[in-house]
Amino acid sequence: MKCFVGIDLGSTTTKAVVMDEAGAVLGRGITNSRSNYDTASRVSKLDAFLSTRLTLFRRGLEQLPNLRGKVDDLLAAMERNFRLELFLEQLQDLQETCVENARNPRNAEKRAVIETALEEIFSRLRSELVRLFAPGKTRKSDFFRDLAGSAYMHVAEQVAEGMTIDFDTLLNIYDKSIIVVENRPPSEDMEGKLLRALERVLKEGHRANFSDENVRDQIKETLGLELQETYVVGTGYGRVRLPFPKEHIRSEILCHGLGAHLMFPGTRTVLDIGGQDTKGIQVDERGIVVNFQMNDRCAAGCGRYLGYIADEMNLGLHELGPMAMQATKTVRINSTCTVFAGAELRDRIALGEKREDIVAGLHRAIILRAMSIISRSGGITDEFTFTGGVAKNEAAVRQLGTVVRENYGAVTINIDPDSIYTGALGAAEFARRAVEN
Repeated sequence: MKCFVGIDLGSTTTKAVVMDEAGAVLGRGITNSRSNYDTASRVSKLDAFLSTRLTLFRRGLEQLPNLRGKVDDLLAAMERNFRLELFLEQLQDLQETCVENARNPRNAEKRAVIETALEEIFSRLRSELVRLFAPGKTRKSDFFRDLAGSAYMHVAEQVAEGMTIDFDTLLNIYDKSIIVVENRPPSEDMEGKLLRALERVLKEGHRANFSDENVRDQIKETLGLELQETYVVGTGYGRVRLPFPKEHIRSEILCHGLGAHLMFPGTRTVLDIGGQDTKGIQVDERGIVVNFQMNDRCAAGCGRYLGYIADEMNLGLHELGPMAMQATKTVRINSTCTVFAGAELRDRIALGEKREDIVAGLHRAIILRAMSIISRSGGITDEFTFTGGVAKNEAAVRQLGTVVRENYGAVTINIDPDSIYTGALGAAEFARRAVEN
């Protein structure tokens, strides 16, 4: 089966989309961007091909009469157990890397104590973190570092106290090791992991009624279908570092314009607010870019700006939007410069302004800056499509709707739930067209 892959290497996340010969999306994958861009590309692509396999499993399993109404639960259980397989593989890698880095001290006695402490830490981590993949459990993230990091700190502190070992030593070993492990791609034995995941699911079958040989046969038959990586196109902030020939690289402007057109064919204006830049793009009826503008010099008013504000307020980035939605008024923020906005934030709090109102003002400031970029590109023409990670922020979406109505009247605003994949989607379509033409 021919597959066409688009990879969008952003400043904060790397996305991949797999498309078939007809232009239908088979799978999507995402990972946090790393200094090792080769690894980020491989991990996002692995995630996208996992999603593709699940799509193909669905097509086959839906033909089995005894699985009517159960396919969604079965596939969710398979994905959960596949991610558990990946997690256990990386956790083992992290333990081995930590032990290797612990062998640096010249004092053999100290080295033995550290290795004993690490053995205890990882034993507890396995017991604690594997529970996150149990049926019915929800995880805040699927990124390995997010899951392992805070848990390691907590457990290592307990172990250090019990063994009278320096916690900073254990912390330094982790910091040195996680960088290596995070930049080392997991093994590409997807078929083996999926089969092991299936067996885990079938063992849970007494709860979900999945234990059926027909399921095994269908999964194995689908795994026998070869997915041919026919053509790959890369784009995004870090595209010059992607491990592809130059002819396989497309600008993010072109990919976002085409991707928005594929999501919403009536699109004429695109706003993309990513981690590092903001793009205002005008496209024609075929999704071809006719004009664009980008922010210059710095990341003011982008995702990084929101991340800085979240850090200043000791909040998670995902908490800013919901907080802003609780505002009773919108405080005027005069600067979208990251440094000055931080100072203004502190001043506003000192003056007694509510944090909710300040954060609402920060979101409006971001949207106003984005609107100035859009206006330089040619303004807003119906239909208008909002893409990028910030499009998932409900407060930013609300402010966008308000500002657009204030300046352009009634305009159709499109936001796809998978808008973060817009660039990768456009890249996948460029890959498909490269072969088709």
